[in-house]
Amino acid sequence: MTFEEFWRPLTQVYEQGEAKAVAQFVFEMRYGLSMADMLCGRTGDEAELRQIQGRLLQGEPVQYVLGLAEFGPLSFHVEPGVLIPRPETYELCQWSIDSFKGGSILDIGTGSGCIACTLAAALPQAAVTAWDISETALNVARENAKRTNVHVSFEQVDALSPPPTTPHWDIIISNPPYICEQERTAMERNVLDYEPAVALFVPDDDPLLFYRAIAEYGQEALKPGGWLYLEINPLYVNDVQHLLSAMSYLDIEIKEDQYGKQRMIRAHR
Repeated sequence: MTFEEFWRPLTQVYEQGEAKAVAQFVFEMRYGLSMADMLCGRTGDEAELRQIQGRLLQGEPVQYVLGLAEFGPLSFHVEPGVLIPRPETYELCQWSIDSFKGGSILDIGTGSGCIACTLAAALPQAAVTAWDISETALNVARENAKRTNVHVSFEQVDALSPPPTTPHWDIIISNPPYICEQERTAMERNVLDYEPAVALFVPDDDPLLFYRAIAEYGQEALKPGGWLYLEINPLYVNDVQHLLSAMSYLDIEIKEDQYGKQRMIRAHR
């Protein structure tokens, strides 16, 4: 099966450019082929490619099909039960790395572990801890820590009921659930049908549910001058900003992602 024979049927599910990109991801990540190899007709195992193509035609995300997702310079194992890492989240990581002065970091709602492992790899002097409520996610995250050869302390903790604490974190970072149920109709089928709802959605009547819980925890747990970094829903930027201000967080800053959306916010104690 040639590269073109693989991607053309995928236009039933994706726009042509995206179909080609998905196909390129498969040929590169599964078989180590460059675009030049693909254009010259080099290919992989035909039976396996047909199986992969069939799953993609059902709308299954390519990252789940291959069990692999790229996140910055690293690659992570992913499977149903953990959110597929997005490039916007990597931008959040970079923002926090650029301002890190040393100490301890907490990643709340770690999922695949992409944030925690990325920070541990980039900041080997940091003590990184990661929480998630899901044991499935924690198992995947632990596997990814081994895969990326970093040390992260993983703990099963509910972000909405964190343990009592005293100030000991220099950075708290999180990409929490932030999509309201009413936004489902505008979302892609491959997200709705395959990615874990618990990592995506919040009630329509409380879109700031996780931001409030994390910010309240940060009031107790961040060291003086410690930073809070959050990925945010662009629809609720002002609400999150007001929430942090009302909790006496300082130097609140909003940052756009590569697509021009207000996607990140930071503040310190």
